[in-house]
Amino acid sequence: MERIKVGIFLGNREVCSKGWKAVRDLTLGCERLSYDSIWLGDHLTLRVHGAYRLECWTVLSALSTLTKTIRLGPLVLCNSFRNPSLLAKMGATLDIISGGRLEFGIGAGWDQGEHEAYGIPFPKLGVRAKKLSEGLRIIKMLWTQKKPSYKGQYYQIKEAYCEPKPLQKPHPPITIGGSGEKTTLNVVASHADRCNFTCSVKKFQHKLKVLEDYCSKIGRNFREIEKSFFSDFTGIYASEKELMDDMLGVYNLSDKSVPFSNWLDRIKSDNIIGTPKDCLTRMKEYVDVGVTYFILRFINPLKDIAHAREIVKKL
Repeated sequence: MERIKVGIFLGNREVCSKGWKAVRDLTLGCERLSYDSIWLGDHLTLRVHGAYRLECWTVLSALSTLTKTIRLGPLVLCNSFRNPSLLAKMGATLDIISGGRLEFGIGAGWDQGEHEAYGIPFPKLGVRAKKLSEGLRIIKMLWTQKKPSYKGQYYQIKEAYCEPKPLQKPHPPITIGGSGEKTTLNVVASHADRCNFTCSVKKFQHKLKVLEDYCSKIGRNFREIEKSFFSDFTGIYASEKELMDDMLGVYNLSDKSVPFSNWLDRIKSDNIIGTPKDCLTRMKEYVDVGVTYFILRFINPLKDIAHAREIVKKL
């Protein structure tokens, strides 16, 4: 059986609002506990107006000089924030600085309000997906070819050098976030080394079937793509109120018309939430359908970081 890997997502509101020191200390703590990777969200602001938010790539660059073994990645970069040829150069540089530890996560982008606030165009999903596909083609060309040229509908390069190349060969592993069946999964089939979904086990199986169909159409081996699952994760709570207090940092529970127990049942269907036994059972369900990589977002990182490590050792 393939080894199950576990990464930690540190892009939730609680971590971001506490600033650089919190991200640094939690990353070093995760490395001491032998987690496989750290992931940061690529957003320019939080949904709370004016809230504190550090820029993803800058933080990853800083963390690469403070860590030695843990892998580092964005979950996921927004393709529209950066020109893909520049992003290829940034990725190659970070892979070198980190000693070959870059996990390259990227997606088409989804937050329209964030784009509008920063004056970045936000076309319809079909266009964003096409731009992502062209961008990934350019990035991989720059990472693997001497002086590639490419002219697409949205991007172009002309005899562009990207030296030095990334340390990882043929290039850093590419994770594509998103599961849109008409557009995104087609891009995953063409370019990803790893897919990443957040959904129930039943939906996860369905998404994999759609992805497998896309792979068959282009002649790619579906098994080459690693399957990862992104999930909120909680530990043991003494009361429902304690759980609710922690979850307020991640979810908007302002709708008091919905009983918390009903809301929690709905959230549990797509996430790993409950007692240690509950969490282990849920993770095994995803392993059974092909997941070999878990990326966990702690509701309360300080409480859950060590607790989760003990659970995943049992997988």
